[in-house]
Amino acid sequence: MKGIIILDFGSQYNQLIGRRIREMEVYAEILPYHTPLDQILSKNPAGIILSGGPSSVNAENAHLISKDILEANIPILGICYGMQLIAFLEDGIVTKGTKGEYGKAELEIVKSNPLFQDVPEKSTIWMSHFDEVTKVPNGYDVNCKSGVIAGISNTSKNIYGIQFHPEVTHTEYGTQILKNFVFSISEAEKNWKLSNYIETTIQDIRKKVGRSKVILGLSGGVDSSVAAVLIHKAIGDQLQCIFVDTGLLRKDEGRKVMENYGAHFHMNINMVDAADRFLSKLNGIADPEEKRKIIGREFIEVFDEEAKKFQGAEFLAQGTIYPDVIESQSVNGPSAVIKSHHNVGGLPEVMNLQLVEPLRELFKDEVRRVGEELGIPAHLVHRHPFPGPGLGIRILGEVNEEKVKILQEADDIFIEELYKHKLYDQVSQAFVVLLPVKSVGVMGDERTYEYTAVIRSANTIDFMTAEFSKLPWEFLEHISNRIINEVRGINRVAYDISSKPPATIEWE
Repeated sequence: MKGIIILDFGSQYNQLIGRRIREMEVYAEILPYHTPLDQILSKNPAGIILSGGPSSVNAENAHLISKDILEANIPILGICYGMQLIAFLEDGIVTKGTKGEYGKAELEIVKSNPLFQDVPEKSTIWMSHFDEVTKVPNGYDVNCKSGVIAGISNTSKNIYGIQFHPEVTHTEYGTQILKNFVFSISEAEKNWKLSNYIETTIQDIRKKVGRSKVILGLSGGVDSSVAAVLIHKAIGDQLQCIFVDTGLLRKDEGRKVMENYGAHFHMNINMVDAADRFLSKLNGIADPEEKRKIIGREFIEVFDEEAKKFQGAEFLAQGTIYPDVIESQSVNGPSAVIKSHHNVGGLPEVMNLQLVEPLRELFKDEVRRVGEELGIPAHLVHRHPFPGPGLGIRILGEVNEEKVKILQEADDIFIEELYKHKLYDQVSQAFVVLLPVKSVGVMGDERTYEYTAVIRSANTIDFMTAEFSKLPWEFLEHISNRIINEVRGINRVAYDISSKPPATIEWE
Protein backbone atom coordinates (compact mmCIF):
# COMPACT_ATOMS: atom_id res chain seq x y z
CA MET A 1 0.00 0.00 0.00
CA LYS A 2 1.80 3.14 -1.21
CA GLY A 3 0.95 5.46 1.63
CA ILE A 4 2.82 7.93 3.81
CA ILE A 5 5.00 6.95 6.76
CA ILE A 6 5.20 9.47 9.61
CA LEU A 7 8.20 9.11 11.89
CA ASP A 8 7.32 10.19 15.41
CA PHE A 9 9.92 12.32 17.22
CA GLY A 10 7.59 13.07 20.12
CA SER A 11 5.38 15.72 18.54
CA GLN A 12 2.01 16.38 20.16
CA TYR A 13 0.68 16.81 16.62
CA ASN A 14 1.82 13.59 14.95
CA GLN A 15 -1.63 12.00 15.15
CA LEU A 16 -3.07 15.12 13.56
CA ILE A 17 -0.68 14.75 10.61
CA GLY A 18 -1.90 11.18 10.13
CA ARG A 19 -5.54 12.19 10.29
CA ARG A 20 -5.06 15.00 7.77
CA ILE A 21 -3.51 12.58 5.28
CA ARG A 22 -6.17 9.91 5.78
CA GLU A 23 -8.80 12.58 5.15
CA MET A 24 -7.24 12.76 1.67
CA GLU A 25 -8.04 9.01 1.34
CA VAL A 26 -4.35 8.13 1.54
CA TYR A 27 -3.08 5.56 4.04
CA ALA A 28 -0.84 7.04 6.74
CA GLU A 29 1.05 5.08 9.38
CA ILE A 30 2.92 6.49 12.39
CA LEU A 31 6.11 4.76 13.52
CA PRO A 32 8.70 5.59 16.21
CA TYR A 33 11.66 7.54 14.82
CA HIS A 34 14.03 4.68 15.71
CA THR A 35 12.22 2.17 13.46
CA PRO A 36 14.94 0.42 11.36
CA LEU A 37 15.22 1.80 7.83
CA ASP A 38 14.75 -1.62 6.23
CA GLN A 39 11.46 -2.00 8.11
CA ILE A 40 10.31 1.41 6.86
CA LEU A 41 11.31 0.60 3.28
CA SER A 42 9.53 -2.78 3.44
CA LYS A 43 6.27 -0.86 3.66
CA ASN A 44 6.99 0.68 0.24
CA PRO A 45 6.09 4.23 1.29
CA ALA A 46 5.30 6.87 -1.32
CA GLY A 47 6.73 9.48 1.05
CA ILE A 48 8.09 9.95 4.56
CA ILE A 49 7.28 12.75 7.00
CA LEU A 50 9.60 13.56 9.87
CA SER A 51 7.40 14.97 12.62
CA GLY A 52 8.12 17.72 15.09
CA GLY A 53 9.29 17.01 18.62
CA PRO A 54 10.38 18.60 21.89
CA SER A 55 14.04 17.63 21.56
CA SER A 56 16.97 19.67 20.21
CA VAL A 57 19.21 18.18 17.54
CA ASN A 58 22.17 19.52 19.54
CA ALA A 59 21.12 17.88 22.81
CA GLU A 60 23.10 14.99 24.27
CA ASN A 61 20.04 12.69 24.15
CA ALA A 62 18.68 14.03 20.86
CA HIS A 63 16.29 11.88 18.81
CA LEU A 64 18.54 11.30 15.79
CA ILE A 65 18.31 8.98 12.80
CA SER A 66 20.76 7.73 10.20
CA LYS A 67 21.46 9.98 7.25
CA ASP A 68 20.78 6.93 5.07
CA ILE A 69 17.08 7.79 5.07
CA LEU A 70 17.89 10.93 3.06
CA GLU A 71 19.62 8.79 0.43
CA ALA A 72 16.78 6.26 0.05
CA ASN A 73 15.30 8.05 -2.99
CA ILE A 74 11.96 8.56 -1.23
CA PRO A 75 10.34 12.03 -0.95
CA ILE A 76 10.79 13.46 2.53
CA LEU A 77 9.08 16.30 4.36
CA GLY A 78 10.50 17.50 7.66
CA ILE A 79 8.14 19.45 9.92
CA CYS A 80 9.54 21.72 12.67
CA TYR A 81 12.08 19.47 14.45
CA GLY A 82 12.02 17.38 11.27
CA MET A 83 13.37 20.33 9.25
CA GLN A 84 16.07 21.01 11.84
CA LEU A 85 17.02 17.33 11.73
CA ILE A 86 17.38 17.41 7.93
CA ALA A 87 19.62 20.47 8.19
CA PHE A 88 21.68 18.86 10.97
CA LEU A 89 22.15 15.56 9.09
CA GLU A 90 23.16 17.41 5.90
CA ASP A 91 25.81 19.50 7.74
CA GLY A 92 23.80 22.69 8.02
CA ILE A 93 23.76 24.64 11.28
CA VAL A 94 20.97 24.62 13.85
CA THR A 95 21.33 27.04 16.76
CA LYS A 96 19.47 27.83 19.93
CA GLY A 97 17.05 30.67 19.27
CA THR A 98 17.03 33.87 21.26
CA LYS A 99 13.33 33.72 22.13
CA GLY A 100 11.68 31.11 19.93
CA GLU A 101 8.47 31.47 17.94
CA TYR A 102 5.15 30.28 19.36
CA GLY A 103 1.73 30.88 17.84
CA LYS A 104 0.74 32.66 14.67
CA ALA A 105 3.36 34.17 12.34
CA GLU A 106 3.47 35.51 8.78
CA LEU A 107 5.05 33.31 6.14
CA GLU A 108 6.73 34.89 3.12
CA ILE A 109 7.73 32.67 0.21
CA VAL A 110 11.01 33.90 -1.27
CA LYS A 111 11.64 31.02 -3.69
CA SER A 112 8.78 28.74 -4.60
CA ASN A 113 8.96 24.99 -5.14
CA PRO A 114 6.39 22.18 -5.68
CA LEU A 115 5.54 22.17 -1.96
CA PHE A 116 4.12 25.69 -2.21
CA GLN A 117 2.08 25.25 -5.38
CA ASP A 118 -1.16 27.28 -5.08
CA VAL A 119 0.04 28.92 -1.86
CA PRO A 120 0.16 32.74 -1.96
CA GLU A 121 3.37 34.67 -1.39
CA LYS A 122 2.23 35.67 2.11
CA SER A 123 0.01 33.72 4.52
CA THR A 124 -0.54 32.94 8.21
CA ILE A 125 1.23 29.96 9.76
CA TRP A 126 1.51 28.35 13.21
CA MET A 127 4.93 28.15 14.84
CA SER A 128 6.08 26.21 17.90
CA HIS A 129 9.89 26.10 18.13
CA PHE A 130 12.92 27.43 19.99
CA ASP A 131 15.89 26.21 17.92
CA GLU A 132 16.27 27.51 14.37
CA VAL A 133 18.20 26.70 11.19
CA THR A 134 20.77 29.47 10.74
CA LYS A 135 22.79 27.96 7.86
CA VAL A 136 21.24 25.72 5.23
CA PRO A 137 23.22 22.72 3.94
CA ASN A 138 25.00 22.80 0.60
CA GLY A 139 22.58 22.03 -2.22
CA TYR A 140 19.57 23.37 -0.30
CA ASP A 141 17.55 26.51 -1.02
CA VAL A 142 15.81 28.81 1.43
CA ASN A 143 12.20 28.85 0.27
CA CYS A 144 10.40 30.94 2.86
CA LYS A 145 10.92 33.05 5.95
CA SER A 146 8.97 34.23 8.97
CA GLY A 147 11.66 36.25 10.68
CA VAL A 148 13.66 32.99 10.71
CA ILE A 149 14.29 30.46 7.95
CA ALA A 150 10.89 28.78 7.67
CA GLY A 151 11.37 26.47 4.70
CA ILE A 152 14.23 24.72 2.89
CA SER A 153 14.47 22.21 0.07
CA ASN A 154 16.71 20.13 -2.12
CA THR A 155 14.39 19.46 -5.04
CA SER A 156 16.90 17.21 -6.82
CA LYS A 157 16.74 14.83 -3.82
CA ASN A 158 13.01 15.46 -3.24
CA ILE A 159 13.68 16.60 0.33
CA TYR A 160 11.68 19.44 1.88
CA GLY A 161 11.63 21.04 5.30
CA ILE A 162 9.27 23.54 6.91
CA GLN A 163 9.65 25.10 10.35
CA PHE A 164 5.90 25.60 10.87
CA HIS A 165 3.03 23.13 11.40
CA PRO A 166 0.83 22.63 8.30
CA GLU A 167 -1.37 20.08 10.08
CA VAL A 168 -3.00 22.56 12.49
CA THR A 169 -5.97 24.63 11.40
CA HIS A 170 -4.18 27.88 12.36
CA THR A 171 -1.87 27.46 9.34
CA GLU A 172 -3.91 29.08 6.57
CA TYR A 173 -2.74 26.94 3.64
CA GLY A 174 -1.55 23.94 5.66
CA THR A 175 -3.86 21.44 3.99
CA GLN A 176 -2.75 22.61 0.54
CA ILE A 177 0.91 22.19 1.51
CA LEU A 178 0.29 18.65 2.77
CA LYS A 179 -1.69 17.82 -0.39
CA ASN A 180 1.20 19.08 -2.51
CA PHE A 181 3.61 16.77 -0.69
CA VAL A 182 1.28 13.77 -0.70
CA PHE A 183 0.10 13.95 -4.32
CA SER A 184 2.43 16.17 -6.39
CA ILE A 185 5.74 15.25 -4.75
CA SER A 186 5.13 11.74 -3.34
CA GLU A 187 2.53 10.68 -5.92
CA ALA A 188 0.72 8.67 -3.25
CA GLU A 189 -2.33 6.60 -4.16
CA LYS A 190 -5.86 7.20 -2.92
CA ASN A 191 -6.13 3.82 -1.23
CA TRP A 192 -7.84 4.44 2.12
CA LYS A 193 -11.61 4.02 2.07
CA LEU A 194 -13.51 3.01 5.19
CA SER A 195 -16.12 1.01 3.26
CA ASN A 196 -13.30 -1.20 1.99
CA TYR A 197 -11.88 -1.35 5.52
CA ILE A 198 -15.16 -2.68 6.89
CA GLU A 199 -15.46 -5.47 4.33
CA THR A 200 -11.82 -6.48 4.67
CA THR A 201 -12.03 -6.48 8.46
CA ILE A 202 -15.19 -8.61 8.48
CA GLN A 203 -13.45 -11.21 6.32
CA ASP A 204 -10.34 -11.09 8.54
CA ILE A 205 -12.44 -11.63 11.69
CA ARG A 206 -14.24 -14.62 10.19
CA LYS A 207 -10.96 -16.16 9.09
CA LYS A 208 -9.26 -15.60 12.47
CA VAL A 209 -12.13 -16.66 14.72
CA GLY A 210 -13.57 -19.58 12.79
CA ARG A 211 -16.30 -21.21 14.87
CA SER A 212 -14.96 -20.04 18.25
CA LYS A 213 -16.70 -17.69 20.64
CA VAL A 214 -15.54 -14.11 21.20
CA ILE A 215 -16.07 -12.19 24.46
CA LEU A 216 -16.24 -8.39 24.47
CA GLY A 217 -16.55 -5.93 27.34
CA LEU A 218 -19.25 -3.54 26.13
CA SER A 219 -19.20 -0.19 27.91
CA GLY A 220 -21.67 1.73 25.76
CA GLY A 221 -18.91 4.08 24.64
CA VAL A 222 -18.17 4.69 20.97
CA ASP A 223 -15.13 2.43 20.58
CA SER A 224 -16.46 -0.71 22.27
CA SER A 225 -19.88 -0.25 20.64
CA VAL A 226 -18.52 0.09 17.10
CA ALA A 227 -16.20 -2.88 17.70
CA ALA A 228 -19.15 -4.94 18.95
CA VAL A 229 -21.40 -4.14 15.99
CA LEU A 230 -18.58 -4.79 13.50
CA ILE A 231 -17.69 -8.16 15.07
CA HIS A 232 -21.38 -9.10 15.36
CA LYS A 233 -21.79 -8.36 11.65
CA ALA A 234 -18.92 -10.80 11.00
CA ILE A 235 -19.79 -13.71 13.32
CA GLY A 236 -23.28 -13.09 14.73
CA ASP A 237 -24.13 -15.06 17.88
CA GLN A 238 -20.55 -16.27 18.31
CA LEU A 239 -20.02 -12.87 19.97
CA GLN A 240 -20.89 -12.64 23.66
CA CYS A 241 -20.88 -9.14 25.16
CA ILE A 242 -20.55 -8.47 28.87
CA PHE A 243 -21.81 -5.13 30.15
CA VAL A 244 -20.68 -4.33 33.69
CA ASP A 245 -22.78 -1.68 35.42
CA THR A 246 -20.31 -0.28 37.90
CA GLY A 247 -22.88 2.04 39.47
CA LEU A 248 -20.67 4.90 38.25
CA LEU A 249 -22.32 5.37 34.87
CA ARG A 250 -24.68 8.07 33.66
CA LYS A 251 -28.36 7.92 34.56
CA ASP A 252 -30.16 4.92 33.00
CA GLU A 253 -27.03 3.93 31.05
CA GLY A 254 -27.58 0.20 31.62
CA ARG A 255 -31.13 0.27 30.28
CA LYS A 256 -30.06 2.31 27.25
CA VAL A 257 -27.20 -0.08 26.39
CA MET A 258 -29.50 -3.10 26.56
CA GLU A 259 -32.09 -1.36 24.38
CA ASN A 260 -29.64 0.04 21.82
CA TYR A 261 -27.41 -2.98 21.33
CA GLY A 262 -29.38 -5.91 22.70
CA ALA A 263 -32.83 -5.16 21.32
CA HIS A 264 -31.90 -3.08 18.25
CA PHE A 265 -28.85 -5.04 17.02
CA HIS A 266 -29.95 -8.38 18.54
CA MET A 267 -26.59 -8.99 20.20
CA ASN A 268 -26.04 -11.38 23.09
CA ILE A 269 -25.38 -9.15 26.09
CA ASN A 270 -25.02 -10.26 29.69
CA MET A 271 -25.58 -7.30 32.02
CA VAL A 272 -23.94 -7.48 35.43
CA ASP A 273 -25.16 -5.17 38.20
CA ALA A 274 -22.02 -4.67 40.27
CA ALA A 275 -22.80 -1.23 41.70
CA ASP A 276 -22.69 -2.34 45.35
CA ARG A 277 -19.33 -4.06 44.79
CA PHE A 278 -17.69 -0.98 43.31
CA LEU A 279 -19.13 1.47 45.82
CA SER A 280 -18.08 -0.66 48.78
CA LYS A 281 -14.50 -0.84 47.45
CA LEU A 282 -14.45 2.95 47.04
CA ASN A 283 -15.70 3.62 50.54
CA GLY A 284 -13.41 6.14 52.25
CA ILE A 285 -11.12 6.59 49.22
CA ALA A 286 -10.49 10.18 48.07
CA ASP A 287 -7.24 10.03 46.07
CA PRO A 288 -8.07 10.12 42.31
CA GLU A 289 -5.36 7.71 41.18
CA GLU A 290 -6.26 5.23 43.92
CA LYS A 291 -9.90 5.43 42.84
CA ARG A 292 -8.89 4.73 39.25
CA LYS A 293 -6.85 1.67 40.24
CA ILE A 294 -9.60 0.27 42.46
CA ILE A 295 -12.19 0.65 39.70
CA GLY A 296 -9.83 -0.90 37.13
CA ARG A 297 -8.98 -3.89 39.35
CA GLU A 298 -12.60 -4.50 40.31
CA PHE A 299 -13.71 -4.32 36.70
CA ILE A 300 -11.18 -6.98 35.70
CA GLU A 301 -12.31 -9.26 38.54
CA VAL A 302 -16.00 -8.89 37.66
CA PHE A 303 -15.35 -9.36 33.96
CA ASP A 304 -13.17 -12.42 34.59
CA GLU A 305 -15.84 -14.03 36.77
CA GLU A 306 -18.51 -13.47 34.14
CA ALA A 307 -16.34 -14.54 31.21
CA LYS A 308 -15.64 -17.93 32.82
CA LYS A 309 -19.35 -18.70 32.62
CA PHE A 310 -19.14 -18.90 28.82
CA GLN A 311 -17.63 -22.15 27.59
CA GLY A 312 -15.63 -22.30 24.36
CA ALA A 313 -14.49 -18.69 24.31
CA GLU A 314 -11.04 -18.41 22.76
CA PHE A 315 -10.94 -14.73 21.83
CA LEU A 316 -11.22 -11.45 23.68
CA ALA A 317 -12.36 -8.44 21.65
CA GLN A 318 -11.33 -4.89 22.55
CA GLY A 319 -12.13 -1.46 21.19
CA THR A 320 -8.46 -0.52 20.88
CA ILE A 321 -8.04 2.35 18.40
CA TYR A 322 -4.98 3.69 16.59
CA PRO A 323 -4.10 6.45 19.09
CA ASP A 324 -3.89 3.72 21.78
CA VAL A 325 -1.41 1.84 19.60
CA ILE A 326 0.64 4.98 18.89
CA GLU A 327 0.79 5.95 22.56
CA SER A 328 1.87 2.44 23.58
CA GLN A 329 4.92 2.74 21.31
CA SER A 330 5.61 6.38 22.19
CA VAL A 331 9.18 7.52 21.61
CA ASN A 332 9.20 8.85 25.16
CA GLY A 333 8.03 5.57 26.67
CA PRO A 334 4.90 5.04 28.74
CA SER A 335 3.78 7.76 31.11
CA ALA A 336 5.22 7.68 34.60
CA VAL A 337 1.71 7.31 35.99
CA ILE A 338 -0.76 5.50 33.76
CA LYS A 339 -4.35 6.44 34.45
CA SER A 340 -6.13 3.20 35.27
CA HIS A 341 -9.57 2.78 33.76
CA HIS A 342 -12.21 0.15 33.26
CA ASN A 343 -11.14 -0.89 29.79
CA VAL A 344 -10.15 -4.53 29.56
CA GLY A 345 -6.53 -3.79 28.71
CA GLY A 346 -5.28 -6.02 31.54
CA LEU A 347 -7.48 -9.00 30.74
CA PRO A 348 -5.43 -10.99 28.20
CA GLU A 349 -2.77 -11.85 30.80
CA VAL A 350 -5.45 -12.94 33.26
CA MET A 351 -7.59 -14.89 30.84
CA ASN A 352 -5.12 -16.23 28.29
CA LEU A 353 -7.34 -15.38 25.33
CA GLN A 354 -6.32 -14.33 21.84
CA LEU A 355 -7.07 -10.72 20.97
CA VAL A 356 -9.46 -9.39 18.35
CA GLU A 357 -9.02 -5.64 17.83
CA PRO A 358 -10.89 -4.62 14.67
CA LEU A 359 -10.41 -0.86 15.17
CA ARG A 360 -6.70 -0.75 15.97
CA GLU A 361 -5.84 0.97 12.67
CA LEU A 362 -8.47 3.72 13.00
CA PHE A 363 -8.44 7.22 14.45
CA LYS A 364 -11.44 8.29 16.54
CA ASP A 365 -13.14 10.21 13.75
CA GLU A 366 -12.74 7.17 11.49
CA VAL A 367 -14.29 4.93 14.17
CA ARG A 368 -17.32 7.21 14.20
CA ARG A 369 -17.62 7.05 10.40
CA VAL A 370 -17.40 3.24 10.51
CA GLY A 371 -20.16 3.26 13.12
CA GLU A 372 -22.37 5.34 10.84
CA GLU A 373 -21.74 2.97 7.90
CA LEU A 374 -22.69 0.04 10.16
CA GLY A 375 -26.02 1.70 10.92
CA ILE A 376 -25.42 2.79 14.50
CA PRO A 377 -27.66 5.82 15.19
CA ALA A 378 -25.87 9.17 14.96
CA HIS A 379 -26.62 10.14 18.58
CA LEU A 380 -24.72 7.03 19.74
CA VAL A 381 -21.83 7.30 17.31
CA HIS A 382 -21.23 10.95 18.17
CA ARG A 383 -21.47 10.65 21.93
CA HIS A 384 -18.92 12.64 23.87
CA PRO A 385 -16.04 10.74 25.50
CA PHE A 386 -16.81 9.25 28.90
CA PRO A 387 -13.94 8.24 31.20
CA GLY A 388 -13.38 4.60 32.10
CA PRO A 389 -13.76 5.21 35.84
CA GLY A 390 -16.99 7.04 35.07
CA LEU A 391 -18.50 9.31 37.71
CA GLY A 392 -15.90 7.99 40.14
CA ILE A 393 -13.55 10.73 38.93
CA ARG A 394 -16.25 13.35 38.38
CA ILE A 395 -17.11 13.16 42.07
CA LEU A 396 -14.13 14.82 43.66
CA GLY A 397 -13.08 13.21 46.91
CA GLU A 398 -14.88 10.24 48.42
CA VAL A 399 -17.55 8.48 46.34
CA ASN A 400 -20.80 7.14 47.77
CA GLU A 401 -24.26 6.21 46.52
CA GLU A 402 -25.84 9.52 47.54
CA LYS A 403 -23.27 11.57 45.62
CA VAL A 404 -23.58 9.32 42.55
CA LYS A 405 -27.34 9.84 42.41
CA ILE A 406 -27.00 13.59 42.86
CA LEU A 407 -24.44 13.82 40.04
CA GLN A 408 -26.41 11.52 37.72
CA GLU A 409 -29.45 13.79 38.01
CA ALA A 410 -27.48 17.02 37.47
CA ASP A 411 -25.50 15.59 34.56
CA ASP A 412 -28.66 14.24 32.93
CA ILE A 413 -30.24 17.71 33.01
CA PHE A 414 -27.17 19.29 31.40
CA ILE A 415 -26.91 16.72 28.58
CA GLU A 416 -30.68 16.79 27.97
CA GLU A 417 -30.65 20.57 27.61
CA LEU A 418 -27.61 20.53 25.30
CA TYR A 419 -29.57 18.26 22.95
CA LYS A 420 -32.75 20.29 23.33
CA HIS A 421 -30.96 23.55 22.45
CA LYS A 422 -29.02 21.88 19.59
CA LEU A 423 -25.70 22.57 21.32
CA TYR A 424 -24.53 19.00 21.98
CA ASP A 425 -22.83 18.53 18.60
CA GLN A 426 -21.26 21.99 18.80
CA VAL A 427 -19.12 21.06 21.81
CA SER A 428 -16.56 18.27 22.14
CA GLN A 429 -17.11 17.10 25.70
CA ALA A 430 -19.61 18.20 28.32
CA PHE A 431 -20.41 17.01 31.83
CA VAL A 432 -21.02 18.01 35.44
CA VAL A 433 -18.56 17.68 38.31
CA LEU A 434 -19.60 17.37 41.96
CA LEU A 435 -17.29 19.11 44.41
CA PRO A 436 -16.67 17.97 48.01
CA VAL A 437 -17.63 21.52 49.01
CA LYS A 438 -20.85 22.63 50.70
CA SER A 439 -22.07 26.18 50.92
CA VAL A 440 -24.96 28.08 52.42
CA GLY A 441 -28.01 28.79 50.30
CA VAL A 442 -31.61 29.85 50.69
CA MET A 443 -34.57 27.97 49.22
CA GLY A 444 -37.92 29.49 50.02
CA ASP A 445 -37.62 30.59 53.61
CA GLU A 446 -35.20 27.84 54.58
CA ARG A 447 -31.43 27.91 54.91
CA THR A 448 -29.65 25.13 53.02
CA TYR A 449 -26.15 23.73 53.26
CA GLU A 450 -25.53 21.61 50.17
CA TYR A 451 -23.01 20.64 47.48
CA THR A 452 -21.56 22.73 44.67
CA ALA A 453 -21.77 21.45 41.09
CA VAL A 454 -19.53 22.62 38.27
CA ILE A 455 -20.57 22.56 34.61
CA ARG A 456 -17.71 21.68 32.25
CA SER A 457 -17.86 22.02 28.46
CA ALA A 458 -14.83 22.04 26.17
CA ASN A 459 -14.15 22.46 22.47
CA THR A 460 -11.18 20.73 20.88
CA ILE A 461 -9.93 19.13 17.68
CA ASP A 462 -7.55 16.54 19.12
CA PHE A 463 -8.14 16.65 22.92
CA MET A 464 -4.48 17.61 23.40
CA THR A 465 -5.44 21.25 23.70
CA ALA A 466 -8.92 22.56 24.41
CA GLU A 467 -10.86 25.76 25.05
CA PHE A 468 -13.87 26.11 27.30
CA SER A 469 -17.10 26.36 25.32
CA LYS A 470 -18.58 29.82 24.97
CA LEU A 471 -22.10 28.69 25.84
CA PRO A 472 -24.81 31.39 25.87
CA TRP A 473 -25.36 33.06 29.25
CA GLU A 474 -29.12 32.50 29.00
CA PHE A 475 -28.52 28.78 28.48
CA LEU A 476 -26.17 28.55 31.48
CA GLU A 477 -28.69 30.42 33.61
CA HIS A 478 -31.39 27.95 32.54
CA ILE A 479 -29.17 24.96 33.42
CA SER A 480 -28.31 26.43 36.82
CA ASN A 481 -31.97 27.04 37.63
CA ARG A 482 -33.00 23.52 36.63
CA ILE A 483 -30.23 21.79 38.57
CA ILE A 484 -30.75 23.82 41.75
CA ASN A 485 -34.54 23.49 41.61
CA GLU A 486 -34.72 19.82 40.61
CA VAL A 487 -31.69 18.12 42.20
CA ARG A 488 -31.85 17.69 45.95
CA GLY A 489 -28.36 18.12 47.35
CA ILE A 490 -27.06 20.94 45.11
CA ASN A 491 -27.63 24.62 45.87
CA ARG A 492 -24.83 26.25 43.88
CA VAL A 493 -23.69 25.84 40.24
CA ALA A 494 -20.45 27.20 38.74
CA TYR A 495 -19.13 27.18 35.16
CA ASP A 496 -15.54 26.07 34.46
CA ILE A 497 -13.84 28.61 32.16
CA SER A 498 -10.39 26.95 32.20
CA SER A 499 -8.62 25.91 29.00
CA LYS A 500 -6.23 23.01 28.42
CA PRO A 501 -3.44 23.65 29.19
CA PRO A 502 -2.98 24.57 31.98
CA ALA A 503 -6.09 22.72 33.19
CA THR A 504 -7.20 19.30 31.93
CA ILE A 505 -10.65 18.59 30.54
CA GLU A 506 -11.53 16.14 33.30
CA TRP A 507 -11.03 17.32 36.87
CA GLU A 508 -9.35 14.13 38.12
